[in-house]
Amino acid sequence: MEDLTQEEWASQLANDASAIVLDVRTDAEVAEGIIPNAIHIDIYKGQEFISEIEALDKDKSYYIYCRSGNRSGQACSIMEELDFENVYNLEGGILEWEGDLVDME
Repeated sequence: MEDLTQEEWASQLANDASAIVLDVRTDAEVAEGIIPNAIHIDIYKGQEFISEIEALDKDKSYYIYCRSGNRSGQACSIMEELDFENVYNLEGGILEWEGDLVDME
């Protein structure tokens, strides 16, 4: 896992052809807005979260965020345990995000 600042995250994401953005927040948090093209898998769903993660392509790069960076860090660790090699955590989470958001309400 690599912790990236918003600038590093956005730059690396823009230049990564195999990038997938993963939002691990709750449904209520996602309703307030989501980074464009992100996939939402709530980390609080326990085994369902693990099952959905296991179904993802391990050859892709995953750029993961939550509200503040804590849950996404946990998600990165879980994904590494499941043999995902390219996982990146957004430091400060969406609270620090200055880019576009898509309104999900």
